[in-house]
Amino acid sequence: MDGAVGFIGLGMMGAPMAANLVAKGTPLLTHDAANVGIPGAEALPGAAELASRAGTIILMLPDSPAVASVLGALEGAMRPGTVVVDMGSSLPAATREWGGRLAARGCAMVDAPVSGSVVKARAGTLAIMAGGAPSDVDRVEPLLRRMGEAIIRTGALGSAHAMKALNNYVYAAGLLAVSEAALMAEREGLDLGILTQVLNASSGRNIASETKLGQEIASRRYAGGFQLGLMRKDIETAAGIAEATGVEARLLRLLREEWAEAVAAQGPKSDNTAIHKHLIERERP
Repeated sequence: MDGAVGFIGLGMMGAPMAANLVAKGTPLLTHDAANVGIPGAEALPGAAELASRAGTIILMLPDSPAVASVLGALEGAMRPGTVVVDMGSSLPAATREWGGRLAARGCAMVDAPVSGSVVKARAGTLAIMAGGAPSDVDRVEPLLRRMGEAIIRTGALGSAHAMKALNNYVYAAGLLAVSEAALMAEREGLDLGILTQVLNASSGRNIASETKLGQEIASRRYAGGFQLGLMRKDIETAAGIAEATGVEARLLRLLREEWAEAVAAQGPKSDNTAIHKHLIERERP
């Protein structure tokens, strides 16, 4: 790692990730449109100043348009040799396009999206996928290990963003199945606490049954820490991969319909576990 590290995107996930970097001795420069500050980091008023001073720039932004907007402000001030690490959920094709554009300036890009909750971001135990040239991933891996405990190399640039979208597609399928099962169980007069035990001790176990059914769905808390709209965005990214690869993916088509309907009814900022609330309201006699 050469020089200071820049961090842009201090939201629900980004802020604790940045705090972990500072806590583990990383000289950190930040810039945030909402003027969020990280104790121990140097907050800068402009993106260009951050780009001119940082050898590595981490982006934790919601989507490819946000990344494009920020990189458009950064690229003219970047020093040759700078590595940009996109840790959000971007479109693989957009990531590859930006990688080529930065390479023409003598800079590099790594896609390193994360999997895990805000709790794991605070604890520094995220799973992090990393795509890019091996030498570029080698260079940023020490930083990634300050934010996560499982660093999985996925291949060429863009591969990590593709795998993140496919991971979230599989998670969404499990969450929808758990939500439908919970709705049927309650109408059958079954105890959701016992259903949770049965699923987690049996073949129906998945991450939604382990971390969402008892905690967020049965309690009606709906506060798992990941927005419904962001879940829909990842499903749409997976749908783009299906189209590009010629895979029919019928289950994915169903999930697109369900999440689009849920976002329209519950709002994009609702928690992703509110898919269960949507089912209750839609199925209400």
